[in-house]
Amino acid sequence: MVRVEFLGPIQKKPLELDITNLNELAKILQEDKEMQQWLENSAVAVNDTLVSSRDVVLKDGDRVALLPPVCGG
Repeated sequence: MVRVEFLGPIQKKPLELDITNLNELAKILQEDKEMQQWLENSAVAVNDTLVSSRDVVLKDGDRVALLPPVCGG
């Protein structure tokens, strides 16, 4: 299972999913209307490393984090 965590202002509890890549995760999250806005603008980290491709292979025990854009000062 892969643990998916939602950081910052995304108000969603972590998910445990049986997925093998980020494309599968994107398809699942696109079905959630609240998540659709975050998917377009959020960065994604796999095991604390930012990734830019949805083709990243995920293994049992991996952790995926969605990092929404934030404002700071």
